[in-house]
Amino acid sequence: MDRCVLEGNPHLVLEGMMIGAWAVGADKGYVYVRNEYPLAVDHIRVAVQQARDLGLLGDNILGSSFCFDVEIARGGGAFVCGESTALMASLEGKVGEPRPKDVHTVVDGLWHKPTVLNNVETWANVPSIMEKGSSSFAAMGSKGSKGTKILALTGCIQNTGLVEVKMGTPINTVVFDIGGGAAGGKAVKAVQTGGPSGGCLPVDKLNLPIDFDELYDAGSMIGSGGMVVMDENTCMVDVAKYFLTFLQDESCGKCVPCRVGVDRMLEIVTEITEGRGTFDQISLLEELGETISYTALCGLGKTAANPVLSTLRYFREEYEIHINEKRCPAGVCQALITYEIDPDNCNGCGVCKRGCPHDAITGEKKQPHSIDLDLCQKCGICKSECKFEAIIVK
Repeated sequence: MDRCVLEGNPHLVLEGMMIGAWAVGADKGYVYVRNEYPLAVDHIRVAVQQARDLGLLGDNILGSSFCFDVEIARGGGAFVCGESTALMASLEGKVGEPRPKDVHTVVDGLWHKPTVLNNVETWANVPSIMEKGSSSFAAMGSKGSKGTKILALTGCIQNTGLVEVKMGTPINTVVFDIGGGAAGGKAVKAVQTGGPSGGCLPVDKLNLPIDFDELYDAGSMIGSGGMVVMDENTCMVDVAKYFLTFLQDESCGKCVPCRVGVDRMLEIVTEITEGRGTFDQISLLEELGETISYTALCGLGKTAANPVLSTLRYFREEYEIHINEKRCPAGVCQALITYEIDPDNCNGCGVCKRGCPHDAITGEKKQPHSIDLDLCQKCGICKSECKFEAIIVK
């Protein structure tokens, strides 16, 4: 969302920063942008130079005593650098690691100077609030969450992309009215809000409004504005494993709760998806998640357990089936599934046989084929190649 704002209207962000700088008496601003977004980097650079040429940035702006300039800083793409103090450490040329918040950045921030940090979307809202008044902004949204929010709608959904809605809009409206529901006529199973460390909400919770407090109470958050839709073929235990893998990789490793705790949670969830889980590990996951949330140093660690805690809260039965029955109901976890060919649907076309990279499928032309389970690596190529739905996942 921020990338598209920087690409499409960088002057709006600069104007918001100028207003903020005037308000707090700052004379230096930084735009921290991932180097993987070259178009955003180019556009914000052009905008800064245009503003300088017009006398809107630099010394004695428009003949006043106000001096303010902006520098573009390119980040390496580390997820943890979305955290304020880690971002500032990166700007200073140090490793992007957070520091304790006993002294806030408004007192001791970048280069040990008072620093105001806000998101691109926040700065972009400032000019219209100044022009139309705060009451205009506050007229939109819910009681505790005002204004609008840009969401990145993605996943198993018909219409993907960026959407801007008023805060307080029900998730249902975004997923079904705007997004068109799940792709391929399948049923929506869950929606994850807030990015990789957000929580997963079941269908019966999609009437919740897009509201900071409401989503927090439900075990999720608004976060970066990501909204990932999952359909009926999604395994929620595998989802928790996927996001834990990402967060483990992105953790800076500075604090023990995040470095060790997330790693241990991933080990347990992996054991469950591979059929080696035990029932007492469910309570251990909950205890670990809560401990990490309370004791981690920064926002990444404090929210890292959300994918696990929310799926345990709303989809506990799937964990129990993985553990007790050694089965993945969604047919996703490779260690717990087998591929078979339905002889009634197989016409012996040979497409699956030719596509199998492990030579696990045998059979004569125009005769039902079969899969050698000892050779099958469960890659799923046969199922994706078969046009007659003859491949069964059990």
